[in-house]
Amino acid sequence: MKVVGLCGGIGAGKSTVAGLLAERGAVVVDVDALGRSVLTHDEVRRAVVSEFGDGVLDAEGEIDRAALAHEAFCCEGRLTDLEAISHPAIDREIARCMEALSEDPPDLVVLDMAVLVESDLGKLADGRGYTEVVVVEAGAEVRLERLVARGMAVDDARSRMAAQATDADRRAVADHVVVNDSDEAALAQRVDELLRLLVA
Repeated sequence: MKVVGLCGGIGAGKSTVAGLLAERGAVVVDVDALGRSVLTHDEVRRAVVSEFGDGVLDAEGEIDRAALAHEAFCCEGRLTDLEAISHPAIDREIARCMEALSEDPPDLVVLDMAVLVESDLGKLADGRGYTEVVVVEAGAEVRLERLVARGMAVDDARSRMAAQATDADRRAVADHVVVNDSDEAALAQRVDELLRLLVA
C-alpha cells in the first residue's frame, strides 16, 4: 500500500487532482476534513477552550471555527498553539484510517492536505504515513483568476495565497509535480501519467 501526500497552493487544483485520483481507484483521505472533525472531540474541545477561552464556543457549546480562526490568526504564535492541540489528534485519525485500510490494502492511498509543507501531519511514527509527495501547481495569476471566479475578493485571494508556503517551498519537498495550468482534459492526462509512476 503506497501512501502519498498531496498538496498545492490555494486555487492550484489540489482537490480536483484528488478527485481524479479517487475516480481511478485511489483511496483519498481528506486531512483537512479530519482537522474539522477533531474539533468535535471532547478532549480536543476542552484543550482548545483551555487555551483560547470560551469565546471560541458557539451557543451550543461547540467550537465556532470562524471565532477560533480569528483567535489563531490574530497574534503571532497562536496558530502554533492551536496546531499543538489539533495536529496530534489529526495524526491519530490518519493512523486509524491506515489501520483500517491495511486489512484490505488498496494500491494507493492519498493524504490530501493543505498544510503538508508547513507541518509534520501525516508523517506517522509507525511508518505508515506518506512516503512520497505530489504537488499540484499553477501560476499565481491562474490561481488568482480561479479564486476570484469562485467569488473571493481579489485582495482576500492575494492575502490567502501569500500566507501559504511558496511554490519553491513545495517544489523542495516534491517527488512529483502536476502542472494544472490548462483545461480538465489536460489535467486528467497528467493525472494518468502520475498514477502510472505512483503504482509502477
